[in-house]
Amino acid sequence: MGCRTVSANAGKSLDSLNSWDADWKGLRVVVAGLGLSGFSAADTLIELGAIVTVIDGRDEQMNQQRAETLKIVGAHEVLLGTANVQSLPLVDGQQAQLVMVSPGWNPRNPVIAEAESKGIEIWSDIELAWRVQNRAGHTAPQWLAITGTNGKTTTVGMTEAILRAEGLKAVAVGNVGTPILDAVREPVDYDVFAVELSSFQLHYTHSISPVASVVLNLAEDHVDWHGGFENYKAAKAKIYERTQVAAIFNAADEVTITMVENADVIEGCRAIGFTTDTPAVSMVGVVEGLLVDRAFIEERKTSAVELIALKDIGEIVPRHTAANAAAAAALTRACGVSPEAVAEGLKNFDSGDHRIQAVARKDDILWINDSKATNPHAADASLAAFTRVVWIAGGVSKGVEYGELIAKHAQRLAKVLLIGTDTAGLREALATHAPKVEVIDITGEAQGNDGSAPSGAQVMTRAVSKAAEVAEAGDTVLMAPAAASMDQFSSYAQRGNAFIAAVSDLMDKAGEEK
Repeated sequence: MGCRTVSANAGKSLDSLNSWDADWKGLRVVVAGLGLSGFSAADTLIELGAIVTVIDGRDEQMNQQRAETLKIVGAHEVLLGTANVQSLPLVDGQQAQLVMVSPGWNPRNPVIAEAESKGIEIWSDIELAWRVQNRAGHTAPQWLAITGTNGKTTTVGMTEAILRAEGLKAVAVGNVGTPILDAVREPVDYDVFAVELSSFQLHYTHSISPVASVVLNLAEDHVDWHGGFENYKAAKAKIYERTQVAAIFNAADEVTITMVENADVIEGCRAIGFTTDTPAVSMVGVVEGLLVDRAFIEERKTSAVELIALKDIGEIVPRHTAANAAAAAALTRACGVSPEAVAEGLKNFDSGDHRIQAVARKDDILWINDSKATNPHAADASLAAFTRVVWIAGGVSKGVEYGELIAKHAQRLAKVLLIGTDTAGLREALATHAPKVEVIDITGEAQGNDGSAPSGAQVMTRAVSKAAEVAEAGDTVLMAPAAASMDQFSSYAQRGNAFIAAVSDLMDKAGEEK
């Protein structure tokens, strides 16, 4: 497979601002959004000497506290409230020269749309970090860039663990962990950044040049933000641009292969595949339960080097987890990490909560928390890992379709318990593709007698109680909602914790009854 090439210094406007030591003083910047990334971007730009106006539609306590901090360190203006996000503000009486945008702000937002119409450059915090990491007296870290519809956080965590096992100073940044600009400003000369990138961040990132990059997979998601699947796909594909050593693709996902073929990479960059099947030359894959490398060894045409036995990664290693491990191995091998460090890092990696997390096993019923399955593609991986499932699903659909998911897994579904307030799409898909499967409206059952909406905790408690009633020996009760959590919970983590708490209470009560 070939990759088109482009010169390493292909650039945009504002190219002179390509290091910490460049002349940022007096640059007029609007920072849109006062979350973690927006605060970090504003703080960085103020330190650089830019004139910074910050806007955010939420006039709440946290933002008020952040606003006061930014004013103390030298922000020109911080404007909170919905009235301040309807148009692009002036900065010190003049038009902004740059807009820094937080991930939640889509291209149709009036502030962003106005900036684009006026030809003002729009950057993510990732773009700013790439530029200011270059600083006199410091060595800029190598970047390993990771995106995909699902598996990003797991893969970036695996990548960080492998790098540290090699003895490198490495940190997971970007869409997870430490805000990337905070890491850039830490008094640590990091060797490597493992950078998780969302499609939102990539949309406004223009010049990064990672050592290695990967799109783990691609499925319909965030189509409402991007205005369509093609735009979402184009944003993801940007991660491969200017990649230096290895553009890594999913051999089971044709879209990622096409992305690599069309990418403008640095001359000499190789196309490297990962797979959960037997790897071809220039791939990392699985042979008889072993993760092996046929990409980064001299004898790759005739042999492979063993990295780790899958059973050493964890108790439950479904196919998508093996795929994430293969991708992390390929990324780290691309920057020279040893096979031994790959094995040690993956063996010691803790995937954390809310991703195929075994919560309890009692009476031959397994309870699994996969609250991080916030879209159909993630739920597909969960459902595929089990034979017969009592499925707890539902939430904010984000405009996706469920027909393909239900048709694929209808035979696995013993019962479906619907949580969430946006279940119309799931209901329709279940009625069409799994008409014999009983569907129970948990949110409706949990509603108060006065018609009041139940809390997320109440809904989850009811779902777990009903699952215990209907599950049979050999079943898996799987909470993999295939939807976002914001209708009934503050985050997927809160949703997962509610499930864990409800299952724990159930187990305690069962123990007391004996």
